[in-house]
Amino acid sequence: MRSERRGGASRPLIAGALAGMAFLHVPMLFIFLYAFSSEDQTYLFPPPGLTTKWFGVAWERPDVWQAIRLSLEVATVTTALALVLGTLAALALARTRFFGREAVSLLLVLPIALPGIVTGIALRSAYGLSGIPFGFWTIVVGHATFCIVVVYNNAVARLRRTSPSLVEASMDLGADAFQTLRYVLLPSLGTALLAGGMLAFALSFDEVIVTTFTAGQQTTLPIWMLQELVRPRQRPVTNVVAVVIVALTFIPILAAYYLTRGEEHASGGRL
Repeated sequence: MRSERRGGASRPLIAGALAGMAFLHVPMLFIFLYAFSSEDQTYLFPPPGLTTKWFGVAWERPDVWQAIRLSLEVATVTTALALVLGTLAALALARTRFFGREAVSLLLVLPIALPGIVTGIALRSAYGLSGIPFGFWTIVVGHATFCIVVVYNNAVARLRRTSPSLVEASMDLGADAFQTLRYVLLPSLGTALLAGGMLAFALSFDEVIVTTFTAGQQTTLPIWMLQELVRPRQRPVTNVVAVVIVALTFIPILAAYYLTRGEEHASGGRL
């Protein structure tokens, strides 16, 4: 009876999980489908015909490559900045106690809790009052405001699960602060920083709202896609670009999953 009840209870859960997965991923299948549509202006279902010509069209359009290049550059610099500042902030707040520590922690987390339009307006006003011209670095600073939070949250959570005795043992054995950071803390933070860095890169790569207020005349890939949807020239090209981006990002995400999975099992075994 107990096994039957457990089996009966699991079926609704499985059905709910499958429904949730379908809700998330079925729209993506339509993006793949319309990337091969022979119609260039309207979305008809089913498509009147299928063709691969839009892949060649997208390859030949320089505005697509410029947008992808700028988004990759911004996301790379933003991720590097977030990894450095987020890790240092986590080390400072997790390992030391000082007056106002909770206030500093709140200020670090606040940007990701605020609506993006509030952050964008605030940054645009700050740039305007300071006379800073809009460009590459204004986008990077805007993205770093919330990407630092992602790295910080991952790093501080891992540090709270790491025993302080490891640091004490390292110092007792004669290691200085830099050696302890390099050989003890950073290896224990490896998977957390990998996850935080990947999430920060993804958030920066597809960010729209803050970028709209801080980009000026620059056009990142999400801004380009938004413009193409509002004022379409060739609708399937937008879907082609989305398909290529999904395919390119799937490989490192899958590789990171298998790399971190082994370490998670190992840590679980130690506990």
